Amino acid sequence: MIAEGDCLDALRALPNGSMQLIVTSPPYNLGKTYETATELEAYLEALAPILDELVRVLSARGSVCWQVGNFVENSEVFPLDNFYYPLFKKLGLKLRNRIIWHFGHGLHASKRFSGRYETLLWFTKADSYTFNLDEVRVPSKYPGKTHFKGGKYGLPSGNPLGKNPSDVWQILKQDWESALWDIPNVKANHPEKTIHPCQFPIELVERCVLALTNEGDWVLDPFSGVGSAMLAALRHDRRAIGCEKEAEYVRIARQRIADFYSGSLGYRPLGKPVYQPTGREKISQIPGQWKTKGPDE
Repeated sequence: MIAEGDCLDALRALPNGSMQLIVTSPPYNLGKTYETATELEAYLEALAPILDELVRVLSARGSVCWQVGNFVENSEVFPLDNFYYPLFKKLGLKLRNRIIWHFGHGLHASKRFSGRYETLLWFTKADSYTFNLDEVRVPSKYPGKTHFKGGKYGLPSGNPLGKNPSDVWQILKQDWESALWDIPNVKANHPEKTIHPCQFPIELVERCVLALTNEGDWVLDPFSGVGSAMLAALRHDRRAIGCEKEAEYVRIARQRIADFYSGSLGYRPLGKPVYQPTGREKISQIPGQWKTKGPDE
């Protein structure tokens, strides 16, 4: 289900403790700017009633995954995860991980290093929470490693299902060893691309869904955009709710859900390796005007 209209009204209609996972990427400004600290504080204050409702509808064993980037104004970086942390802490949530989402392409900077990551904050409501580690293990770097001393000498030292993916995730075939969430962001050539300017990939949410929920659980995205988080939930037999105020995004989300059920959804499969240019493609060749002649040419 996806609700069109005011997020706060939609959240108030949900029962207490009904959501197992709340996963979202919130709007970064709500019509405000970050030119001064006062305006940033006003932005965060505007979200306070929504955060109160999110904690109310979160189940006792539930989790919140809050994905944000860095806002940049006049080359000054505002790390939004740092501003959000005390808000959630004040509401009684406990931070379990700061997960780094790395992507290889984005806006290029000229006055600072180009940003190539965003942060996903994982909070729980209590100390007892759903965490299905075996569902998201990744292949071990050294699967044949054994204990070198003690009573288990010579026996395998790792888990046969693989290793913990760590808090810097990498879910691509060639990236298992570096433990980095190296997931391409949704740009023009991405199969999931819609008109949404800040769309995140379904793949980013899927590991959260697998690790933090069970089949049949409810997953909520209070700022659902074009429905990527809901699609991640539906793909793994969870139930999903989204709230979105932009009518066109709601229309696109509903169409994408319909496409999913019909088998025609544009989708980048979980764990698919990112394409690596070989150097032989025309697009990856060095432009002739960039080349310089050597002293003997």
